[in-house]
Amino acid sequence: MRDRGVTPHVAQRAHSAIDGRTTRHPGYGVSQKIRKQIEEIFGWMKTVGGFRRTRYRGVERTGLAGYFVATAYNLVRMANLLSCQRTRDVQVV
Repeated sequence: MRDRGVTPHVAQRAHSAIDGRTTRHPGYGVSQKIRKQIEEIFGWMKTVGGFRRTRYRGVERTGLAGYFVATAYNLVRMANLLSCQRTRDVQVV
Protein backbone atom coordinates (compact mmCIF):
# COMPACT_ATOMS: atom_id res chain seq x y z
CA MET A 1 0.00 0.00 0.00
CA ARG A 2 2.94 2.33 0.48
CA ASP A 3 3.74 2.09 -3.22
CA ARG A 4 0.62 4.09 -4.09
CA GLY A 5 1.29 6.87 -1.62
CA VAL A 6 -1.81 6.10 0.44
CA THR A 7 -2.00 7.28 4.04
CA PRO A 8 -3.43 4.80 6.57
CA HIS A 9 -7.22 4.74 7.05
CA VAL A 10 -7.74 7.02 10.01
CA ALA A 11 -10.67 9.40 10.13
CA GLN A 12 -10.16 12.94 11.38
CA ARG A 13 -12.65 14.19 13.95
CA ALA A 14 -13.09 17.38 15.97
CA HIS A 15 -11.11 16.14 18.99
CA SER A 16 -8.78 13.75 17.23
CA ALA A 17 -5.06 13.21 17.36
CA ILE A 18 -5.00 13.42 13.56
CA ASP A 19 -3.77 16.84 12.58
CA GLY A 20 -2.54 18.62 9.47
CA ARG A 21 0.65 16.57 9.29
CA THR A 22 -1.44 13.59 8.20
CA THR A 23 -4.31 15.22 6.34
CA ARG A 24 -2.20 17.51 4.16
CA HIS A 25 -0.88 14.65 2.04
CA PRO A 26 -2.80 13.73 -1.13
CA GLY A 27 -2.71 10.07 -0.09
CA TYR A 28 -5.01 10.84 2.86
CA GLY A 29 -7.86 11.77 0.51
CA VAL A 30 -7.30 8.61 -1.53
CA SER A 31 -7.29 6.61 1.68
CA GLN A 32 -10.62 8.05 2.76
CA LYS A 33 -12.24 7.26 -0.61
CA ILE A 34 -11.08 3.63 -0.40
CA ARG A 35 -12.25 3.41 3.20
CA LYS A 36 -15.71 4.68 2.19
CA GLN A 37 -16.03 2.00 -0.51
CA ILE A 38 -15.15 -0.74 1.97
CA GLU A 39 -17.44 0.61 4.69
CA GLU A 40 -20.38 0.70 2.24
CA ILE A 41 -20.03 -3.05 1.71
CA PHE A 42 -20.11 -3.76 5.44
CA GLY A 43 -23.05 -1.38 5.84
CA TRP A 44 -24.97 -3.26 3.14
CA MET A 45 -24.18 -6.57 4.80
CA LYS A 46 -25.49 -5.30 8.13
CA THR A 47 -28.65 -3.57 6.92
CA VAL A 48 -29.83 -5.41 3.81
CA GLY A 49 -28.06 -8.71 4.45
CA GLY A 50 -29.29 -8.94 8.04
CA PHE A 51 -25.82 -9.52 9.41
CA ARG A 52 -26.04 -6.99 12.23
CA ARG A 53 -26.71 -9.86 14.61
CA THR A 54 -26.00 -13.42 13.66
CA ARG A 55 -28.59 -16.13 14.14
CA TYR A 56 -26.03 -18.88 14.47
CA ARG A 57 -23.77 -20.17 17.19
CA GLY A 58 -20.23 -21.19 16.48
CA VAL A 59 -17.46 -19.91 14.29
CA GLU A 60 -18.12 -22.29 11.40
CA ARG A 61 -21.83 -21.54 11.01
CA THR A 62 -21.37 -17.80 11.48
CA GLY A 63 -18.54 -17.82 8.96
CA LEU A 64 -20.68 -19.71 6.46
CA ALA A 65 -23.50 -17.19 6.95
CA GLY A 66 -20.96 -14.41 6.30
CA TYR A 67 -19.94 -16.06 3.05
CA PHE A 68 -23.59 -16.29 1.99
CA VAL A 69 -24.21 -12.61 2.73
CA ALA A 70 -21.03 -11.60 0.87
CA THR A 71 -22.06 -13.79 -2.06
CA ALA A 72 -25.48 -12.14 -2.12
CA TYR A 73 -23.79 -8.72 -2.19
CA ASN A 74 -21.62 -9.80 -5.10
CA LEU A 75 -24.63 -11.12 -7.04
CA VAL A 76 -26.52 -7.85 -6.53
CA ARG A 77 -23.44 -5.90 -7.58
CA MET A 78 -22.99 -8.04 -10.71
CA ALA A 79 -26.66 -7.55 -11.65
CA ASN A 80 -26.29 -3.78 -11.30
CA LEU A 81 -23.09 -3.74 -13.35
CA LEU A 82 -24.66 -5.84 -16.11
CA SER A 83 -27.76 -3.65 -16.28
CA CYS A 84 -25.58 -0.54 -16.54
CA GLN A 85 -23.58 -2.17 -19.32
CA ARG A 86 -26.75 -3.09 -21.23
CA THR A 87 -28.08 0.46 -20.87
CA ARG A 88 -24.79 1.84 -22.18
CA ASP A 89 -24.80 -0.58 -25.14
CA VAL A 90 -28.36 0.40 -26.10
CA GLN A 91 -27.53 4.12 -25.96
CA VAL A 92 -24.47 3.71 -28.20
CA VAL A 93 -26.50 2.11 -31.02
